Amino acid sequence: MAFHTEQEQFWATDFGNDYPSRNEGEKLISSNLALFSKIFKNCPSIQSAAELGCNIGLNLIAINRINKQLKLRGYEINEKAAKAARETNIAEIVNTTVVEPLNANTTFDVTFTKGVLIHINPEMLPAVYQNLYDLSNRYILVCEYYNPAPVSINYRGHEDRLFKRDFAGELMQKYKLKLVDYGFNYRNDPYLTNDDTTWFLLEKS
Repeated sequence: MAFHTEQEQFWATDFGNDYPSRNEGEKLISSNLALFSKIFKNCPSIQSAAELGCNIGLNLIAINRINKQLKLRGYEINEKAAKAARETNIAEIVNTTVVEPLNANTTFDVTFTKGVLIHINPEMLPAVYQNLYDLSNRYILVCEYYNPAPVSINYRGHEDRLFKRDFAGELMQKYKLKLVDYGFNYRNDPYLTNDDTTWFLLEKS
C-alpha cells in the first residue's frame, strides 16, 4: 500500500497499532449503540452502511447490534486493526487508505466517518469527501471534532496529526447536500463514552 502523507504512515504503523488498546471495550460499544440508534431514527429504511476508517470495528459492531440484517463494509488503513475488524465476522473489511479512490461499483445507503476526518491531511480531504459521496446512494454521516475555521491541534505530543474544521459544511457546499439532523456528544455525559464531537447526517438531493 502506497502512502501519500505523513498522517497515513502514522496511522498505518506503530501509533495506529497501539490505538485499539486505548479504545476497545464494551462500554464504548454500548455508547456507540446509543449514538447510532439516535441517528438512524432519521433514516429507518437503510439496508447497508460503509465506514471509512473503521479501525477494529467498534462502530460496526454497534450498528450490527441495532440491525443484524444491515450489509456492512469497513475501510481501514492499519493492517492489524483491519484484521481484528474482519474477525468480528459482521462486515466486509478492506485494508486500504481512504485517500485513494475507492471502488464505487457497490454503493451503500449511508456512508460515514467517526473520528477519522480529523486525522486526514487537509490537502487530501477532497479525495475522502469524494469517496464518501461516491459510495453513498443516499445519506452521509460525519461525527468529528467541529470548529468553524480550520485549526491544527497537538495530538498526544504530535503536531499536524489532528485537525478541526467544519467538515459537514464543506460537504454540503461541495455536493449540495441537505442537512437532515445534527447533534453534540458531551465528554462528561455519564452514559455515553464519547469525546466532545458533533455529528451531522446529510442527504443527497
